[in-house]
Amino acid sequence: MPPFYPEFFRGAGWILPLVVTVVGGVLRFWNLVWPNSLIFDETYYAKDAWSMYVYGWEHSWVDSNTANPKLVGPGTMGHNGAASFNCNPCQEFVAHPPVGKWVIGAGEQFWGLNPVGWRLMEALLGTLAIYIIARAARRMFRSTLMGCVAGLLLAFDGLAFVMARTALLDGVQMFFILGGFAALLVDRDKARARLADWREERGSGVLLGMGERGPGLGLRPWRLVAGLSLGLATATKWNGVFFVAVFALLSVAWDRGARRAVGVRRPSLAVLLRDVPRAFVALPVTAVFVFVASYAGWFFDTANGGGYNRFWANAHPSNFWPTWTDPLRSLWNYVDQQYGFNANLQSPHPYQSNPWSWFVLGRPVAFYYEAPKTGQQGCTPSMGSCSAEVLALGNPLLWWLATAAIVFLFWRWIGRRDWRAAAILAGIAAGVVPWLWYAQRTIFSFYAIAFLPFMVLGATMAIGSILGRADASPTRRVWGSAVAGTLVVGIVALFAYFYPIYTGQTIPYTDWSNHMWLPSWI
Repeated sequence: MPPFYPEFFRGAGWILPLVVTVVGGVLRFWNLVWPNSLIFDETYYAKDAWSMYVYGWEHSWVDSNTANPKLVGPGTMGHNGAASFNCNPCQEFVAHPPVGKWVIGAGEQFWGLNPVGWRLMEALLGTLAIYIIARAARRMFRSTLMGCVAGLLLAFDGLAFVMARTALLDGVQMFFILGGFAALLVDRDKARARLADWREERGSGVLLGMGERGPGLGLRPWRLVAGLSLGLATATKWNGVFFVAVFALLSVAWDRGARRAVGVRRPSLAVLLRDVPRAFVALPVTAVFVFVASYAGWFFDTANGGGYNRFWANAHPSNFWPTWTDPLRSLWNYVDQQYGFNANLQSPHPYQSNPWSWFVLGRPVAFYYEAPKTGQQGCTPSMGSCSAEVLALGNPLLWWLATAAIVFLFWRWIGRRDWRAAAILAGIAAGVVPWLWYAQRTIFSFYAIAFLPFMVLGATMAIGSILGRADASPTRRVWGSAVAGTLVVGIVALFAYFYPIYTGQTIPYTDWSNHMWLPSWI
């Protein structure tokens, strides 16, 4: 790895990642209105998000007052943006917690119930994620150059791009997972700095009276920020709980390594006594608190009968739990139903895939596909047959490079005890390993967005190794720069090549077919 490159100029570590972020943001916000309709599962989340701000919980959009019940939606809204929920009863079972819908709904409240409105927050969070990963990579690799590379890779990944322009929950969850990881990186550095200061004072003859355990590290606000962010991730989709567990263990492992580095003789015992209790409160406990708090609208807004399952406990009294716990018992039953639904969903779907195939982009999901006729949507006679598609396809060069880099990461972790490689592998494992247990379930490749930042960090670490150390020979640096630069330019170029099928542009069918590199992409 090239860990120590000098700054390009004062403030470069903040300004250059911001430049990369602006580039990625322009791409994400440009023509956000297209496709000008609900695509794929936006039909659920855009509507649920709107009802969250009207009722505090997901309201049914089925008109049961007609002989032929149908979904009413954004196309039926009046000019004032008011929704008409004609249903009886209006409670609706939903499979996911509320935070992602609260986030999507914030954009609708600002811009209205239209394509830009329900995609606005996705684009904003997708843009901010570029800056966060650039800063996180800079902190990990101690290199502004590597931070900018990580930001560029995320900015020009097709899956990240499409998810930032589609009102689904997964892009929101990715942002909170990445935010939690970045906060833990800051916490790691600050904790090590405190221990280093203690060691320096101890070495100068000032003993702090902490014996072999080392000092307590006091308030650690960044670890609490991580707990809040990971709690929001879990309150967006249930699989966020695996990131909470993995990152809690990772943070404690970092504490053990830090205490050992400053000479604590029994670091494991020291961490168990001094760090684990506070880490437990800051991460899992905080995440649970955030998860429960995310149902505030469901708890307190009981108009029109309340949300789904809100009064379940009233009909199922307990001889053990006091009555004031009834709302929590109702929520527990609801969450248990959600888990059962998610764990056992096995409805066949043409775009379902096995988690192993995600790494090689085996079966991307088409969010939108139309075959415009001549004279429609820009289809001209010279084009012949036309196609327009939004395909949630990762950048092939980036994903295949990152997949190959997993072997390199294992080598760095096992052979060199590189904490960065271990952290990246932990993030990838938290995102994909649980789905292997549920492989029989109906699952989709765009779920991989949750661990995409760690694939990007893995690819960045590999590119840094190819680039070479700052003190390498001139010949080594020239060849390393040429190969690393070619990879980055190639990723950007491939994004430009696939751009039409990321954005639903109307292109000749033959051109569309040329973009389908694998039969499974069709």
